[in-house]
Amino acid sequence: MKYLGALLTMCLGLAALSCGGNRTANAAAEGTPTELKARLMGDFRADSAYAHIERQVSFGPRVPGSEGHHACRNYIINTLERYAADTVIVQDAEVTAFNGDRLPITNIMASYNPDTQRRILLLAHWDTRPWADLENTRELREKPILGANDGGSGVGVLLEIARNFQLIDPEIGVDLLFVDAEDYGNSTGFVENTESWCLGTQYWTEHMPYKEGKLLPAYGVLLDMVGGKDARFHQEMFSIQNAPNVTNKIWAEAAILGYDDVFIPSQGGAVTDDHIFLHKAGIPTVDVIETVNEHTGTFPPTWHTHADNMDNIDKHSLEAVGRTILNVVYKEKNS
Repeated sequence: MKYLGALLTMCLGLAALSCGGNRTANAAAEGTPTELKARLMGDFRADSAYAHIERQVSFGPRVPGSEGHHACRNYIINTLERYAADTVIVQDAEVTAFNGDRLPITNIMASYNPDTQRRILLLAHWDTRPWADLENTRELREKPILGANDGGSGVGVLLEIARNFQLIDPEIGVDLLFVDAEDYGNSTGFVENTESWCLGTQYWTEHMPYKEGKLLPAYGVLLDMVGGKDARFHQEMFSIQNAPNVTNKIWAEAAILGYDDVFIPSQGGAVTDDHIFLHKAGIPTVDVIETVNEHTGTFPPTWHTHADNMDNIDKHSLEAVGRTILNVVYKEKNS
């Protein structure tokens, strides 16, 4: 994905105010462990999400066409089947990257209550960047990254959500989508090369596996880089523009659970990511992603480097995201 950098200085100022002002509110919202447990729906376990990320990283980089990519493909499919998804659709295809490379890709979608008209979509990309663009030497830049956060974290959270759906039916239609070839884009001239990114999602939107006459999901939630150390998630700008009600719903639920020091209720940066192409296809989608990191002002410092490994995955970040999104889903039955 690419950072478009909208109003960064203002965002940094707002982030500082939000982080400082929310600590008291967070302490009050959290309450006792018993009170927090009463607010939680489902049984999201950060340790389980972490283990799913660790397993993905054990395969090595998941660049389309690589051995690690093939192993991870099978792992995601087998895990979804083990967690008893109602249907698992495997969409194999071939796409052409900006540099002419032909990429064998696989989009994977697990559906729950597939015949229910009202549905929502949760998604993450599972491929990893073939180059470490932000490393200091050419030798390091030319090596693919492990992508524990950028590629692994969103998948880990979704697989743990799938485990919860096996235990407690969401009682609405939910599709879990794992998209491929998000991170094979051209990093030079970001705005001019928007469509070189998110190739799996672009293919999926052109071949959506919904039967004729069936309603599209009411909205989508994209999880991208949700496992970074001390992550803070501001409201991504395109998400506010295209899905304001859903954005507010997610951040409000985070506040109820006491995570308003993680989900910051102010505007962050603008990102070209999978959610852009879903919105164009008729599914307004929110991107939960870190865009105002306190060290970089944009993405986490591990982004597109070899430091994107298990040493920099934070279980608290996974917990805040997983519990918040799971609560949002389970509350949809009463909407």
